[in-house]
Amino acid sequence: MGFEVSARPAAAGAAVLVLLSAFPAWAGDRYAVIITGASGGEAYAQKYDKWRVSFVTTLREKFRYPDDHIAVLADASGPGLVKATRENVQRVFGDLRKRTAKEDQVLVLLIGHGTSLDGEEAKFNLVGPDLTATEWADLVKPIPGRVIFVNTTGASFPFLRRMAGRGRVVLTATDSAAQQFETVFPEYFLKAFDDVAADLDKNNRVSVWEAFSYASAGVRQWFEQKGQLPTERPLLDDTGAGVGREALNPGTDGAMARVTYLQPDAALALPADTEVAVLVKRRAELETQLEELKARKESTPPAQYDAELEKLLIEIARISVQIRTKS
Repeated sequence: MGFEVSARPAAAGAAVLVLLSAFPAWAGDRYAVIITGASGGEAYAQKYDKWRVSFVTTLREKFRYPDDHIAVLADASGPGLVKATRENVQRVFGDLRKRTAKEDQVLVLLIGHGTSLDGEEAKFNLVGPDLTATEWADLVKPIPGRVIFVNTTGASFPFLRRMAGRGRVVLTATDSAAQQFETVFPEYFLKAFDDVAADLDKNNRVSVWEAFSYASAGVRQWFEQKGQLPTERPLLDDTGAGVGREALNPGTDGAMARVTYLQPDAALALPADTEVAVLVKRRAELETQLEELKARKESTPPAQYDAELEKLLIEIARISVQIRTKS
């Protein structure tokens, strides 16, 4: 069942290793590591289980992630689950480092409880010994592809700075380590991928930015309906600065998240002719760069934006001519 493992507790670690190593990665793969940590009570356990099962179903059935591309860890082992211990988390990331390439994308989603140590460091509560934000950063650092790291817990803010880096999109449910209350952010973030209202640009796909914006609005509305001051303010960082921004506030973060999707890209139809196939793939890469440039328009100096836009458009046109000539 891939690296979502059904295993007896004593064999869980070995099963993770074997099943992660059994399938080679290929360019543009999507992987997901979904973790619900120590629940701390039956009511929490039921809620976290519901969110986890629903989201894993979305990844499998809607986004067509193969079973061997999804790792699921929870506070109890069982069919399709590995216990969310420090050791099992380390094994999963160790195997991901071996498996993934720079073209791949890895989602890491943490659901559960978090604690702040001193305002500068925080932990995600696992079964047994926890991992600090710094230790999570060490696990993620060697992964060569794009990483989307989403910590939906209270006291998640210190993770923003620790996890930020080039090629990463980092989301936290709070903008302060002092916000250690139970969060509602995960409910809305996960719902975004099954709600057409989240698709703001109407391209039939929900980007990470759109899911973040949808969830942020949901959080605001939840507190307004309760007549309470909000105790959580979600943040997103994708520049690597570790500062982040709220969805409604101005800022340079968000460009990468706007063109980052959990849903895999449509398969590129390549012609039989090898030379033409290379050109088609190159044009697709340039078109992706064009979309990323457009997403950065607000934060790019006009002269630089125009120069990069012209360069990409000329190169795309040149390759298109070559494709037509050789086809």
